[in-house]
Amino acid sequence: MSAPKPPAESPAETRRKALDNAVDKDVARIEKGERERRSMMGYTVFMGTIAGLFVLPVVGGAYLGRWLDSMAAGYSVRWTVSLILLGVVVGAVNVYRYLEDRP
Repeated sequence: MSAPKPPAESPAETRRKALDNAVDKDVARIEKGERERRSMMGYTVFMGTIAGLFVLPVVGGAYLGRWLDSMAAGYSVRWTVSLILLGVVVGAVNVYRYLEDRP
C-alpha cells in the first residue's frame, strides 16, 4: 500500500506563498537598512561612484570626438557632439545598471 498523497496546492495558494516570501524578503531588507545606516563618508563614496560612472563616458566621448574632428579638414564639431551624446547614453545606462544591482 502506498501512502496517500497530500492534496495539490491551488494556484491561489501558490501565489499567496510567493507573495508572502516576497513580503518577508522586503521586510528583512528594510530592517537591515534601518540597522545599517550609512555614514557621511559612505554617501560621499556612493555619489562619487555614480558621478564617475556617468561623467567618464561623457568626457571620453568629448576627447575622442574632438580628436576625430581635428583630423577632418575645416571646422567641424560633428564627431564631438555625437560622441558626447553617446557618452550621455552610455553613462545613463551605467548608472541604471549600477543602481539596479545594489541591494
